[in-house]
Amino acid sequence: MNRYPLWKNILLVLIVIAGFIYASPNLFGEDASIQVSGKHGVMVNAAVLTQVENTLAQQNLAYKSASMEGQNILVRFKDTDSQLKASDYIKANLGDDYTVALSLAPATPQWLTDVGALPMKLGLDLRGGVHFLLNVDVDSVIAHRQQGVVISMISDLRDKHIRYSNIVLQNNNNILLTFRDDDQKTAALDYLRSEFPDLTTTDTSEGNNKSLSAALNQQGLTNIREYTLDQTMTTLRNRVNELGVSDAIVQQQGADRVSVDLPGIQDTAHAKDILGGTATVEFHMVDSAHSAAGGVAPPGSTLYQSDRGPVLLQNQVLLTGSSITDASSSFDDSGRPSVNIRLGGGNEGLFNRMTAQNIGNPMATVFIETTFDTKIVDGKSVKTPKKTEKVINVATIQSALGNSFEVTGLSSASESQNLALLLRAGALPAAIDYEEERTVGPTLGQENIHKGILSIEVALGIIIIFMALYYRLFGLIADMALLLNLVLLISLLSLLGATLTLPGMAGIVLTLGLAVDANVLIFERIREELRNGITPQASIFHGYARAFVTIVDANVTTLIVAMVLFGIGTDAVKGFAVTLTLGVLTSMVTAIMFTRAMVNAIYGSRTVKKLSIGI
Repeated sequence: MNRYPLWKNILLVLIVIAGFIYASPNLFGEDASIQVSGKHGVMVNAAVLTQVENTLAQQNLAYKSASMEGQNILVRFKDTDSQLKASDYIKANLGDDYTVALSLAPATPQWLTDVGALPMKLGLDLRGGVHFLLNVDVDSVIAHRQQGVVISMISDLRDKHIRYSNIVLQNNNNILLTFRDDDQKTAALDYLRSEFPDLTTTDTSEGNNKSLSAALNQQGLTNIREYTLDQTMTTLRNRVNELGVSDAIVQQQGADRVSVDLPGIQDTAHAKDILGGTATVEFHMVDSAHSAAGGVAPPGSTLYQSDRGPVLLQNQVLLTGSSITDASSSFDDSGRPSVNIRLGGGNEGLFNRMTAQNIGNPMATVFIETTFDTKIVDGKSVKTPKKTEKVINVATIQSALGNSFEVTGLSSASESQNLALLLRAGALPAAIDYEEERTVGPTLGQENIHKGILSIEVALGIIIIFMALYYRLFGLIADMALLLNLVLLISLLSLLGATLTLPGMAGIVLTLGLAVDANVLIFERIREELRNGITPQASIFHGYARAFVTIVDANVTTLIVAMVLFGIGTDAVKGFAVTLTLGVLTSMVTAIMFTRAMVNAIYGSRTVKKLSIGI
């Protein structure tokens, strides 16, 4: 009656072993370390690693290890003092082509890493890190949108054979249209009101002056503002994820601000480099018909710089980074490095027509980054934008390019990977300015971790003592299940790469209470069966069977609440919801299956007259 089949016992043993393996990396802590990576296509290699090791040897700085980790160099130290000193020397030795960042690297043994066992990721409130408040220049997007509207108006009115005298974009982003007669003005008014719903078009004629005024209405301004902020947050998330900084929190603050939290980073310069300012890309045709004699570009072209020397490009922009939805590094039919690009963000028609007209001609990819220079004017801090433009790739157009095409002519696989990363990360729709930056020290995080662990230990201790005293042997079995539940929960958080925050710790504490609640229901049901005169073996069987439905109902309702919290809550609430959800699932395994297996092992194979289950 109270025996599990062999396969189920083996399955439970495997679950327990896996739980301890994947939870164990959290016991080994982290090493103070330095991460070295290249900027703007510069790659780190064995020579750079040797240079770093020589620098540390010359300064007599002891370190635990230095190795290549993917595309980066990771140097581990025994203490933070050596880490900070080494950071300054390595930065000075390598120069501006490399980013040297302070970090914390898991000290997990290699054999655990090989099976995918890594420690939990900690949020900004536990690990420390960098917080930025970015101001998004929405006004520039509105002005740019109005310029595009003017171009569209000129084209559309000509196609509709509506004659106008002039179209001017005024300083207040108001568009002024003038006409020679009332018929053309009326036709233009009707057309603009039907085809440009985001504009408020009014008749501003006075006397012989026949004119219309068009400006973005409130709904149009709101749409642009929402799009700009949403696109900015999406692009920032993409850049952070692509460049290897996990668990970043990017969210809107107010009407035109975005906050970014980067856990685990203590170097604000490195964090700014990850966000990349207002970097984007543009595609231009190479001006092969002219030369920039004396460094002066002819009309209609601009002289750009590249790693291979100056390049003369036509001013017309064929495509911008905002039109690219995906990019991946690959190899062409000849085995040479290339980048596969997929479009979907708009302006694909112009790009297709221009490339069809220029088959066999070279096209360049320009990397553009906008930063802000701060100057003191009349005692006030004034920030002015500074744009840096550089050609990162020149390739020959082989055919008309549609929504999917391939960029070739790259010198190496690493160059194709870097270009794909920049294109895939996307372009910011507006310039951003760092309005606030703050470093959250790891000391505060350690204090939060200590208090969080203390709360878990206190809750766990009280529950263990109560269950052991009240339910005797069955209570001890429940205590073992409770400890296993905590191990399985930690292993799942580590295995899934979830981020643990203070609200997540609160979810763990709540999970412990919910887990033991299932055992209370089972044990009380067994007691009730015993009081009704049922035999101990039958009481165990019916106690687990009849309490199961009640436990499932209670946990399903809890899961519903957790899903609602995860769906509409903020990031902190989501952290609570994740641990609560995983805790409910692990408690179903430990409180029901594991305790039943233990009870079966103790009572299932012999005749029992009395159960040690308390009063």
